[in-house]
Amino acid sequence: MSDNRLAGADFVRALACLMVLGHHMAQRLDPNALGRAGANTATVVTMGAFGVGAFFVLSGYLLARPFWLALDAGQPMPSIRTYILRRAARILPGFYLALTVAFFLSFTILQAKFDLSLVLRFLAGVFLVADLHWSTWFPVEINAPLWSIGCEITSYVLLPIGLLAIFKLPMARGWLARLVWVGIIALVVGAQFLALRYLQPDELRRSWNYGLVGGAKVWWPNYNPIGFFAIFAIGALAAGIQTRLPAARNLAFDLLALGGFALAIYGIAIHYPTAEGQGLGNIPYGYPWFPMGIGLVLIAVPNSGLLSRITEIAPIRYIARVSFGVYVWHYFLMETIRILWQPRYVYFGMRDVVQWGWISAIVLVLSFVIATLSYRFLEEPIIRWARGLERRPIPASPTLSPAAG
Repeated sequence: MSDNRLAGADFVRALACLMVLGHHMAQRLDPNALGRAGANTATVVTMGAFGVGAFFVLSGYLLARPFWLALDAGQPMPSIRTYILRRAARILPGFYLALTVAFFLSFTILQAKFDLSLVLRFLAGVFLVADLHWSTWFPVEINAPLWSIGCEITSYVLLPIGLLAIFKLPMARGWLARLVWVGIIALVVGAQFLALRYLQPDELRRSWNYGLVGGAKVWWPNYNPIGFFAIFAIGALAAGIQTRLPAARNLAFDLLALGGFALAIYGIAIHYPTAEGQGLGNIPYGYPWFPMGIGLVLIAVPNSGLLSRITEIAPIRYIARVSFGVYVWHYFLMETIRILWQPRYVYFGMRDVVQWGWISAIVLVLSFVIATLSYRFLEEPIIRWARGLERRPIPASPTLSPAAG
């Protein structure tokens, strides 16, 4: 298996991307216009919000893997300099472009009110702290999904801190180290319960009727960076388990991967039709069953006999490659169409299914076009530039595995 690709990772990334796309598009349909079967299908598609949870599991899995490999080899922690450089190069260029375009167009063309709150939210996004309070949770008005980037950044910060504790424990090696990480996950879930008790917003304007800031008060503190790190940490545990497995392929791992898919589907089904899927500690997206299911898939597919080939086909690899750009641009396009063209292209607003279909098709195509251009001319060049910086002489220490890129 190539060091640059773990079988199954691209599949999970591509699937998560398409799930989120489907979720937001299906939300724009009026179920009353579809009949019972059509309404049920649309509701199933809206459960694609769980794709956000899959993204967090995958990130934790990929970023923790080099740390587990170093730990098992008896080496020091991987270079934090390289870790930061790679994360910044991969996330920030595309994020900052989408954030800035959405901010300026929101009040110049797309009818958002320009006020101090709008500016402070944007600045919180720029400084990567928007996730720390409900008032800045949505850093811009017309690109709501950018809320998750702040939680990703917080998870990036917390991951090496948690793993440092394991590296510092002389007896925490092998499977015992993984057990210690389970204890860290338990502490994080405990912190989530404290957040539920002590971080509740007041009731003033706490409603989606008051826009994204009012909606953030509805979500908070069920949605907060602590809970999302709990999802991320399950992915990190999956990486720790996967790195302990022998390299040989076996059809038993195909069955384990299918069991993971079944568990993930169960995690969705028990929360149907509520797309937020608040589970243990009100953590969203079917916690812990859905993240555990995705984790099992990531553990098993690299060692599977059949699925490891199916999941690596070219279309899946392409969607995975541009998925970040699709994620940060698709909702902006949807809102632009709503404001400038079709005001009924809003939550449960479209009764004309044919019109909804071709508008959504336009959004789909444009999202992939923009994402492809962004990756080709912005993200990939900066990633390559950052990799060049890694080759500059620095104090001797192991660097992150390419899997973390």
